[in-house]
Amino acid sequence: MLRRRLPFSLTVAAALTVGAGLAATVLLAVAVARLEDDKLALAFQQRATVRVAAIRQGLDEAVEVLTVTNQLFATVHPVTRRQFHDFTQPLLRRYPFIQAFNYHRLVGAGERAAVEAELQQVVPGTRITEMGAQGRRPAPPRAQYSMVDYLEPMKGNEAAFGLNVGINAQVMNALEQATVSGRAAATGLLSLAQDKRPQGGFEVIMPVYRPGAALGSAAERRAALIGDTAAIILARDLVAKILRGADLHLDHGIQLAVYASASADPAHLVYASAGLDAAAGQRAALGALRQWTTSGHRERHSAALDVAGQRWHVVASAAPRPLLHNHPGSISTLVGGLLFTLLIGAFVQTLVQRSRRVQLLVDERTADLKLSNQRLIDDVQARRRTEAALQESEQRFRQLVSMSSDWYWEQDADLRFVDITGGVGEKGGVAAGRLIGRTRWETVAGMRETDWGKAHMAQLAARAPFADLEYETVDEQGEARWFSINGEPVFDASGAFRGYRGTGTDITSRKHTEQRIRHIAQHDVLTGLPNRSLLPDRLSQAVAYSQRYERPAWVLLIDLDRFKFVNDSMGHKAGDVVLMTVAARLRAALRETDTVARLSGDEFVVILTEHEERLQADVVQRLMDAVAQPVPLGTKEFFVTCSIGVAVYPTDDTPADSLIEHADIAMYRAKKLGRNNFQFYTPTMNDEAQERVRIESALRSALERNEFVLHYQPQVNLATGQVVGMEALIRWQHPELGVVAPDRFISVAEETGLIVPIGAWVMRTACAQNKAWQDAGLGMLRVAVNLSARQFGAANLLADISDVLARTGLAPSLLEIELTESLFMSDVTLAVELLHSMKSLGVNLSIDDFGTGYSSLSYLSRFPIDVLKIDRSFVSDITRDANDAAIVASIIALAHNLKLSVIAEGVETAEQLDYLRRHGCDEMQGYYFSRPLAASAFEELLRQHKSLPLALTAGHAERVEA
Repeated sequence: MLRRRLPFSLTVAAALTVGAGLAATVLLAVAVARLEDDKLALAFQQRATVRVAAIRQGLDEAVEVLTVTNQLFATVHPVTRRQFHDFTQPLLRRYPFIQAFNYHRLVGAGERAAVEAELQQVVPGTRITEMGAQGRRPAPPRAQYSMVDYLEPMKGNEAAFGLNVGINAQVMNALEQATVSGRAAATGLLSLAQDKRPQGGFEVIMPVYRPGAALGSAAERRAALIGDTAAIILARDLVAKILRGADLHLDHGIQLAVYASASADPAHLVYASAGLDAAAGQRAALGALRQWTTSGHRERHSAALDVAGQRWHVVASAAPRPLLHNHPGSISTLVGGLLFTLLIGAFVQTLVQRSRRVQLLVDERTADLKLSNQRLIDDVQARRRTEAALQESEQRFRQLVSMSSDWYWEQDADLRFVDITGGVGEKGGVAAGRLIGRTRWETVAGMRETDWGKAHMAQLAARAPFADLEYETVDEQGEARWFSINGEPVFDASGAFRGYRGTGTDITSRKHTEQRIRHIAQHDVLTGLPNRSLLPDRLSQAVAYSQRYERPAWVLLIDLDRFKFVNDSMGHKAGDVVLMTVAARLRAALRETDTVARLSGDEFVVILTEHEERLQADVVQRLMDAVAQPVPLGTKEFFVTCSIGVAVYPTDDTPADSLIEHADIAMYRAKKLGRNNFQFYTPTMNDEAQERVRIESALRSALERNEFVLHYQPQVNLATGQVVGMEALIRWQHPELGVVAPDRFISVAEETGLIVPIGAWVMRTACAQNKAWQDAGLGMLRVAVNLSARQFGAANLLADISDVLARTGLAPSLLEIELTESLFMSDVTLAVELLHSMKSLGVNLSIDDFGTGYSSLSYLSRFPIDVLKIDRSFVSDITRDANDAAIVASIIALAHNLKLSVIAEGVETAEQLDYLRRHGCDEMQGYYFSRPLAASAFEELLRQHKSLPLALTAGHAERVEA
């Protein structure tokens, strides 16, 4: 009976044993599970921190890229579209999450038409537009626009070109914030013109100020604001590209959610890890038991980011983890404890049921059990000590990771390196073995003697932490490297100093970038020459050298002749080739000690200092000869010449700070003397320059004040003696300068471009006056109007001529347009097309001053010319110089053979008139018949029907005075 009951009965001792074993097992399993959870949570925090740091760094780089781009506008004035394109292309390739760079330009209402014309030269048909409910539409009239002027890349972003963002409150608020703070500012999420997704991106903005303006206060910065630079970033692609760039997107153990707001607002969600929503729904669908067996803790980590003044929110959560998979220690402990408890219970049950004769055996087994329990306790204590050491190691690793650097280092109490991890050899180019056992000043040459080295060693002696210590060293290949290090002292539990530990980063590329930025700021992007920001330093060095060694220094200002023709006829690329070629030739023609700088456009400055050889004028001639070599442009060759002004230091009339100004004055003197020559500055040139400034200033308001008048010189038919036409000649009646001769202001008007509105006024006034005389019954006369080079090259020339004829009602056949040979000899093909277009309007065309320019019979046969005008320089000596007489006779014969009429200018004597009649000249004009007359006097001449006598007498041999 006893043997039958034993298996089904449980003794008190066995029950107590089983209960105690179960309790111990559960407690131990819970403790081990908690340690495992803490370890998993610590690993999650580390991985989440790394991802948050990567996102923060990517966003900061986006802001820093815009800051670098904005520096281009702060250092280069003005910034061309080509410079903007060349500068931003490398940045777009390096930072793929940036959709576009653009420059918002502030445009007033009065500037709109001119700005739209500029935009249409880039993209035909472009106008200033705005975003509305139905998409893009033309912008209505506004007092001011903030429009997209520069845009890179253009491909894919065409919809934003010319867009007015001044109506966008977010953009303008960000611009105001950037103007007040002086730093970059970001907008909230925006609907972009180039992105169909709503609220698909945001802009980071930095203001651009007027060069030289005061920027001390917010009010001054607002007053100096002329626009802003912006980086367009697709927010929904930004985070994904940052994680992909850091190789963190393949880790599915952490799920990220990024919000473009200060809180986790789903409406501002810009990024969510794949499977985030699916994981939450899958977990909710599981039963309670399966949830317990398939998921453990759901760690969560939140962080706030500052994106150029905008708050972003990042939430990282751990993916569901199988409990059995992540808790092998606690499960093993639980299973093992249960088995052990059952065995002990069975063993105790057996001992109790045994007889007293096995009591000794029971006591022995009990002693063994106590020993096993003690060993188990010792194992638990050993494990706890191991866990404590692991926590200390994890804490140290967390501190190193929080410093966000590339490698980690430790030093002992003697400041010698004892451990370096993280791949310093691959990332920094210095083998770890070269550093172990040595101090930093033993590995960096000359560190003890430098100021930064002494300051750093003082910090170490004070046991103070340090950050961002930058220094230069040499790697294994002998190349210079820049490192940035951070460190903090280490103390043991008793407070004793044990050494230093910290991180190191290779910042060589950043240093090289800073050097490139400095070089770009001080050198011309196209030619690589020093620009105007570096020129004053080079000039001061040359002056100091001249003063120190009492040797002269020359400053040459070089301006290319007819460079505008290259740009207008062959395009700006051809102009760039010419500029680069000339820059290379100037460098090759000078010594290494001389300076060649590009001042602006087609102007160069050369600074020559005297060393062993003396400075002589043939040096300047050598430069002119080097520039004058032909420049190949595609299948053509272009011959470029230059005009050079020279200022010498020291002289009594040239202070050091006026050398470039005086060289500029001398250069203009060289241009005035016919170009392709050089002139040394003299004090009289300054007086001429001041006179030119006065003329130019007064000329700008002469049209508005109606100070111009037209005089008319009759053109007489030599066969009939009747007046058949007149030439309109401009006169300037200034209230203070008096009557200003044309030779004093026409050249200034040509250079400043004022000749275009002045020439348009002359044509309009002359046609209206001729029409008025016809309506008064004074005859159908032909009026001749001179056309300037600027007018001939204008794009709207034909439309202007047609408009004048339509407005005045003058018949086209009664308008004669006079051109000089130099206008169209530079590009004959283009000139032929334009002349035929002008001829199609019905007007007459004449070549003025024929024989004084680059006459070519082959070109003349191709031009639709009606009249040749013989220059007065030939007519004046035809009765005294046989050569001039022969030239005039040849021109008349040539014209008649080409079915052209001939007008002789400057006829002042009867002998000249008789010669011209005998050789068949068609018409004449000159003082012999009449000088240029005011409109009223010319009208009186017509009413008197004055004519040229057909039979000459001796009395007619005298010059007619008005």
